[in-house]
Amino acid sequence: MARHCTVKIFVLLSLFNLSFLVSTNNIEDKAGQFFNSGHTNNWAVLVCTSRFWFNYRHVANTLSVYRSVKRLGIPDSRIVLMLADDMACNHRNPKPATVFSHKNMELNVYGDDVEVDYRGYEVTVENFLRVLTGRLPASTPRSKRLLSDDRSNILIYLTGHGGNGFLKFQDSEEISNVELADAFEQMWQKRRYNELLFIIDTCQGASMYERFYSPNLMALASSQVGEDSLSHQPDLAIGVHLMDRYTFYLLEFLEDIHPSSTTNMNQLFKVCPKSQCVSTPGHRTDLFLRDPGRVLITDFFGSVRKVEITMETINLSSPMEPLPERILSEDRQRETQYYVDQLPVSGIIHQVNTRTHARTRTHARTRTHARTRTRTRTHTHPPPHCSGTRSYYKVHQLRHSADSDLHTSPLSFSLEKFFHLRTFLKSPTLALVLKQQKEPH
Repeated sequence: MARHCTVKIFVLLSLFNLSFLVSTNNIEDKAGQFFNSGHTNNWAVLVCTSRFWFNYRHVANTLSVYRSVKRLGIPDSRIVLMLADDMACNHRNPKPATVFSHKNMELNVYGDDVEVDYRGYEVTVENFLRVLTGRLPASTPRSKRLLSDDRSNILIYLTGHGGNGFLKFQDSEEISNVELADAFEQMWQKRRYNELLFIIDTCQGASMYERFYSPNLMALASSQVGEDSLSHQPDLAIGVHLMDRYTFYLLEFLEDIHPSSTTNMNQLFKVCPKSQCVSTPGHRTDLFLRDPGRVLITDFFGSVRKVEITMETINLSSPMEPLPERILSEDRQRETQYYVDQLPVSGIIHQVNTRTHARTRTHARTRTHARTRTRTRTHTHPPPHCSGTRSYYKVHQLRHSADSDLHTSPLSFSLEKFFHLRTFLKSPTLALVLKQQKEPH
C-alpha cells in the first residue's frame, strides 16, 4: 500500500515538473517574441488627404485609427495627425464638433481630446515628405515633428482618392509611388526607423507599394491595381457615407486587440476578404526581415512597455542607503550662488527717449521736404495766359520758401523774408501780372 502511494506521489510530482517546464518555456517564448522586434518606442503618422464634405468618410477613417492607437498606448506626443478638412466644424454637419464612424451616430471618433497637428491647407505633399524625412524648418514645434530613431517602429496610415501609382492631396496635387519609396529610403538611410508598417485605403492602393525597396518595411492596401476601394455605411441624417469598407473592418479587428495581445500580422492580412470589401486587399512582406507570423499587432499599433527580466531576487523592503556626508558637502561647495546685476533702467529710458526724438525730427523733415517738392513740381510752368514769367516765378518761389519755413518750425520763420514778401506784394509788377490774369482772351 505504501509503495502504491509512493508511485502516485512520484507521478504527480513528475506531472507538476512537466507543466512547470512547459509554462516556463511559454513565458520565455513570449518574452523572446516581445524582444525580437528590437524596438524601444512607437510612432504613428495618420494622414487624411481629402477635402470637402462628400469626403467625410476619409476624415472618419483617420480619426478611427487615431482612436485605436491611442487606446492601445501610443500617446499624442508620438502621433502626427494630418487632417485636410475640419468636418467637425463644417456648416453642413448636423451635429457640430462631432465625427461619427458608425451609422445612427453611435460612435463619435472626434471626442474631446483630439490633437490635430496639420490641418486644412497645411496638409500638402511637401509637408508630408518633410515630416517623414525630418527636413523641417527650425521653427517647427516638436508636436509637428516625427522624432523617431533607429529603434522606432512607425505606423503610417494614408486615406484619400488615388489611382495607379499616385495619391491625391486636396484635389490639387498628388504624390507618386516613386516619391513615397524614395522618402522611405531616406528614412532608412538616416536611421529614422527600425520597422515600418504602411497601410493605405484608396483606389488601386496596391500600386503605391510596388516601388518600395527599403528594408524592414511591410505594406497593406485596400485594393489591387485596377480596383476601386468602396465606401460603407451611408447615413441619411448626415447625408454621406461614414467610412470606407477596408478601414471599417480593420477597426473591428483592432477593437479585439488589447495591449498584452498575442495576435500577429498574419491575422491582420485576413481582415476584410473580398466578400466583405468587394475589392481585393493586398499586402507585401518581401522587404520585411522577420516572419510576419512572429510579429505582434502591438509592435505597430501599441506602445512599448519597458521591462527587464532577471533571475535574481530583488529585496524591495531594505531601506535606501544614504549618501556619504563628504559627497553632499562637495556638492554644496560647487553650487555657488550670486546676484545678477540689475538693468540700468534710467539709462535705457534715456536712450529710448533720445531715439524717439531723433526719429520724430527725421520724419518731420522728410514730410516737409516731400510737400515742398510736390508744390514745386506742381507749379513748374506758368499758366499759358501769363506774360510776366519772371514775376510769376519770383512770387511762387517766395511763397514756397515762406511755407517751408512755417511747416518746419514756427520759430524758424524769418522776419526778413516776411517783410520782403510783403514789399513785393505791393509792387506794380505784381499788380500788372494780376491784371493780365483777369483780362479775357
